[in-house]
Amino acid sequence: MASAGENSTPPQAAAEPASPLHEADAPLHEPVSFEDVSRAKYLISDGIVVTPCHKGHHLSKMCRMELYFKKEIFQRTGSFKERGARNALRRLTSVQRRIGVIAASAGNHALGLAYHGQLLGVPVTLVMPKFAPMTKVQNCREFGANVILHGAHFGEAKERAEEISVKDGLKYINGYDDPDVIAGQGTCGLEILEQIPDVDAIVVPAGGGGLLAGILLAVKTLRPDVQVIAVQAQNCQSFVRALEAGQPVRSDVSSTLADGLAVPVFGKNSFAICKNRVDKTVLVTETEIAVAILRLVELQKNIVEGAGAAGLAAVLAGKLPELEGKKVCCVLCGGNIDTTVLGRVIERGLAADGRLVRFMVSVLDRPGGLAGLTALIAQCGASVKDLFHERAWLETDVASVQVKCVVETRDRDHAEELRVALAAVYPLVWGSELAENKLCLTSKRPH
Repeated sequence: MASAGENSTPPQAAAEPASPLHEADAPLHEPVSFEDVSRAKYLISDGIVVTPCHKGHHLSKMCRMELYFKKEIFQRTGSFKERGARNALRRLTSVQRRIGVIAASAGNHALGLAYHGQLLGVPVTLVMPKFAPMTKVQNCREFGANVILHGAHFGEAKERAEEISVKDGLKYINGYDDPDVIAGQGTCGLEILEQIPDVDAIVVPAGGGGLLAGILLAVKTLRPDVQVIAVQAQNCQSFVRALEAGQPVRSDVSSTLADGLAVPVFGKNSFAICKNRVDKTVLVTETEIAVAILRLVELQKNIVEGAGAAGLAAVLAGKLPELEGKKVCCVLCGGNIDTTVLGRVIERGLAADGRLVRFMVSVLDRPGGLAGLTALIAQCGASVKDLFHERAWLETDVASVQVKCVVETRDRDHAEELRVALAAVYPLVWGSELAENKLCLTSKRPH
């Protein structure tokens, strides 16, 4: 923990006694205690939003459970990262506050640190990889941070930040494994217990582990009976691999919608807290994340980034059947998704939902040929979203033209009705078969 020798923070808030059962199972010499979380709640209370925890009525019915959402998307910079950032800054010594801090981040941690550094008068230097979204880079600069663009990926940015930290004497604040950051994130768990006193389970997205560790520490101390379930993206399984190895190890990371969870090595301090407390860990696919984002937009009217939607993705995918009939809270940990990405994600969600379908048919290349196709689509109650003619690269007869279509439907059953109607009239290639990019003619002549 940060040295208290020169710390001018207010006195520690009174902490509730830890559960004997919980403490008996806890590892010795943990880097963060429940008292640290309790202190953090007091220290950050003047600058952090107590975010709402709303019941999702439509999604509760859909998932057959009483489903609540802890909306960290309503923090000033759009994510839970502000909690840990502010606590870490409040715990600095007077010398550290004067010299300043440094961190490496491509997104939410950078925003949280820059914003609260400005509020508290602490100089903040951020090393961001060159691929970092320019909107986030610009926002960090507007919050007064000194932003350095360096490296092709987060690892190179982190190495540069650590070099500057040593050279200039700046305290490096790890966005997911700094003990003060973990303690700050734990205040989210305290709020959930206050807002839903009889909660049965909390579903938490896990990347580097700071949020998961903080919530576990808070919740398992006060309510050891509450299940805390970790969710990771299938394309980045750092916590799963750490549990298998018994310690944090490097895991492969692929591109994922949940980019906020794409941390190749789970935090060492976070793992010490999580390994004996977490009740279950599940993985979600890219399609499941996309569908969850779509559901939140349509039914909750909330825009949530991929990492923030991971918990709901696990619920919607049926990966937590034991929670049926129970009172469950999903943490929507962040809402900073680029608008261009959001558009693509919604379309992917619609496709996975059976509400956006693609197909290719062969029609006669003569007046009225295309009109007949669109008339049939209209008769089925579907709507053409995109259409493309292919004439030059065909293996069919010269009197025909291939037409590739993207069509909006109500649901999977409606899409199937359309498929049957088209197949009765035209040679048809449907959905994933288009990957072959060929239309194999049947004996049926196109209309």
